Amino acid sequence: MKKKTLVTLVLSAALVTLAGCGQKAEPTKAAGGSSATPAATAAAKTYKVAISQIVEHPSLDATRQGFLAALKDAGLVEGTNLKIDFNNAQGDQTNNLSIAQKIASADNDLVLGIATPSAQAVVQQVKKSPVLFAAVTDPLAAKIVSNLDKPSGNVSGASDTNPQAVSQLMEFVAANFPKIKTVGLVINEGEPNAVIMAKNAEDSLSKHGIKLVKAPVTNTSEVKQAAQSLVGRADAFLITLDNTVVSGVDSIIQLANDKKIPFFSSDRDTVEKGAFATVGFKYYDHGYQVGQMAVEILKNGKKPADLKVTVPDKLDLILNLKAAKAEGIEVTDTMKNAVKDKEKNIIQ
Repeated sequence: MKKKTLVTLVLSAALVTLAGCGQKAEPTKAAGGSSATPAATAAAKTYKVAISQIVEHPSLDATRQGFLAALKDAGLVEGTNLKIDFNNAQGDQTNNLSIAQKIASADNDLVLGIATPSAQAVVQQVKKSPVLFAAVTDPLAAKIVSNLDKPSGNVSGASDTNPQAVSQLMEFVAANFPKIKTVGLVINEGEPNAVIMAKNAEDSLSKHGIKLVKAPVTNTSEVKQAAQSLVGRADAFLITLDNTVVSGVDSIIQLANDKKIPFFSSDRDTVEKGAFATVGFKYYDHGYQVGQMAVEILKNGKKPADLKVTVPDKLDLILNLKAAKAEGIEVTDTMKNAVKDKEKNIIQ
């Protein structure tokens, strides 16, 4: 008998013996040593997440990017095991409602509403899927949740406003700009978040004898004209976390530079673009925080009601020195010393 035939017979006998003892062959090992079976492949889940965003501008875009980064860091990668349905309402309330209704009719594992109007719409329409919100100024006043520590139902998220942020910024203005007697605010009073922050600013300024005057708008195309109407009536410009106004903020920055008017905002991204100062944080980090909440829901089985609503807890004064020069502001050591993290929050 040939040697090859003998080896074959021995191997066959060994397999028969193992089968008789009730032993099963191990599944084939994939690269890296993990077991790869058809059943395991079939069990791999693709998560469906719908996002409704009222408009695209730097703060809201950074929020979305941070959210997706948190999912990616947790192993949920768009195009691999994550499907994102991103919807931009382009600042239109009719579009906003239609988007929410479309999302409600779909089968999603989670829904994210970015900015107060989008969050309100999805909360009203989406009842079956978990809902998270981000970039919402006051979720209680907006009737998105009724309790921050114990949100009920299918909704939770993160507010982008610490109530102290506006008052701290106004205190900074009063302490360092004695010539400012009137602050001009471009505002869309149709946005509840903007109205709430405007009231906080007005209350804080009034303690120092500083008056707040408003220039109302209803859409982004009106922002430039509204800002121009404040020239001669206001010693400084201010905007809140007002999505309509932030979308058209370039025209305010240009006007502030041309007329040498100090410009204060309520978000870091606008300061990076050309406003002088704010008290705030990075919206990317805000979105990342909400993304971590989404991971708890999608991968760890948590419910929105298990997750309390969070607010930014690391506020700092943020200054743009280049913007200061353009607006005719002399930045003093006192101003710089008010910044806690000078390396990150003094923008050269």
